[in-house]
Amino acid sequence: MYQIKNFTDNDDIRILDQKGAFTAVEYLRDLSVSPQNAQNAWFCNEMNVRKRQVICDLSKSHVTVQAGAMQWMAGNVNATTGVKGVGDLIGKAVRGKVTGESAIKPEYTGDGTLVLEPTYKYILLEDLSEWGGSIVLDDGLFLACESGLKHKAVMRSNLSSAVAGGEGLFNLGLSGQGVVCLESNCPREELIEITLNKDVLKVDGNFAIAWSASLEFTVERSGKTLIGSAASGEGLVNVYRGTGKVLLAPVL
Repeated sequence: MYQIKNFTDNDDIRILDQKGAFTAVEYLRDLSVSPQNAQNAWFCNEMNVRKRQVICDLSKSHVTVQAGAMQWMAGNVNATTGVKGVGDLIGKAVRGKVTGESAIKPEYTGDGTLVLEPTYKYILLEDLSEWGGSIVLDDGLFLACESGLKHKAVMRSNLSSAVAGGEGLFNLGLSGQGVVCLESNCPREELIEITLNKDVLKVDGNFAIAWSASLEFTVERSGKTLIGSAASGEGLVNVYRGTGKVLLAPVL
């Protein structure tokens, strides 16, 4: 039996969001400052540059996290590689190589508490039931997920997406029932959510950070002809077509 005090009950910490096994918290002020960096800490606080952390309640679900993300754990918590055999190891190694994610993501089991490393990025908790059961992530967003979700490398619809789209040929895809925890450079309040129903979204740049796996992703000319694209000054655009959702960041 264990008790945790002066953590989420500290008046300097507020809970941002709770979904599934995850709780995202934010430190309202950085109290561990010296006179030399107090001014910098004050401006960081004014501009919403704050430390944020994810707490995992393993009694609700086992979780899989990005390698090296664990800070501390209490109670009955066991760390495993999550590898279920030689074939699974090879598959994870290949997927990690093509998506740029860590090949082996530790899986934590038990019924204790796991706390991840603090980050200055914004924490997004996304329930895959709100994404039609599957989501594709931009590189570097994955932080953790409930272990029941399946990981796979999602390939672009055509080679042009890799050559001209600036996104790479593969992205990490997650499917199933559960919650995924993401690290974003933009807060949820600034992200633009676009829902498509048998329609199309065209984006000039890599502003999409996540999209439904049901959408077809391609790279196309902004105009009907090569000359028209050149005249418009836009050239190639990322195109998301079909039915699903897209999360867009307002700035890169």
